[in-house]
Amino acid sequence: MHKTFRGLVSLTLLVFALPVSRLGAQELEPGAYTVSPVGINVLNLTYGLSTGDVTFDPSLPVEEASARIQVFSMAAARSINLAGRSATALVAFPLMGGHVTGIYLGQPAEVRRTGFGDMRVRLGVNLYGEPARRLPEFAKTARSKLNVGASVMMVLPTGQYDPNRIINLGLNRAAFKPEAAIIRNFERWMFEIYGGAWLFTSNDDFFGGHTRSQDPILSLQFSRRRTFRPGLWIPGNANFYRGGRTHVDDLAKLDFQSNSRVGATLAVPITRRNAFRLAVSQGAYTTIGADFLNISASFQQTF
Repeated sequence: MHKTFRGLVSLTLLVFALPVSRLGAQELEPGAYTVSPVGINVLNLTYGLSTGDVTFDPSLPVEEASARIQVFSMAAARSINLAGRSATALVAFPLMGGHVTGIYLGQPAEVRRTGFGDMRVRLGVNLYGEPARRLPEFAKTARSKLNVGASVMMVLPTGQYDPNRIINLGLNRAAFKPEAAIIRNFERWMFEIYGGAWLFTSNDDFFGGHTRSQDPILSLQFSRRRTFRPGLWIPGNANFYRGGRTHVDDLAKLDFQSNSRVGATLAVPITRRNAFRLAVSQGAYTTIGADFLNISASFQQTF
């Protein structure tokens, strides 16, 4: 195998691990714990473009690494009653395409991939504040000023993976993110704080017959949202995440992350049952990982 192609292995695995429908610690997702009436279904179609530089293990002889990654995601969610509390179940499937370039030992190299990434499943529940209510009762009741929520996100190894290939869109491992959230409402303003941790299983069929594992990643997200009228709102967001060192067999890599991102979102209602959302985020500080500019647009339909 050509050495420039092999030299981009760590770079490309890292890049494709990040943008699976914005699953990783980098994602900014305001309104993830928004309470809806029981029985509401939501279909969400999202297109995302991430482009920028990649900083990774400094022991690797790769320079000027950059990537351009596109993700189309389809997600379906339903608001449910979970032991009397308002809850939401969600499943999402990403279709990905990426172009990664870099210089290895002074020579240019590039990699292209297109296909399905790993699916995600999320269950979130409101533990304090809003109880589970059907639409008629929900519409007549004032919103709670304080809500406390919790969720578990699961990334399942359903994406394309071949242990005989160095570069894959699926990671051949599962990931879990337990998270807690506090949401405070002040009339037209909303403040959100999320705290969680990504936990990873090992890929025991990594290229070359090795085992690849990753340490947990701790994350915090802050959001301040201004609502102008029902369905029309703009939040500003920031997050911080730390950890995630990887290991191949017993060899620890020099890829410990201590990063942050900032961003903003615009949500605009089209009719009573659908809405458009535009989001922009940028790396604020990056030690290891992708310092990406991310732009996404989504269409949401409720029924």
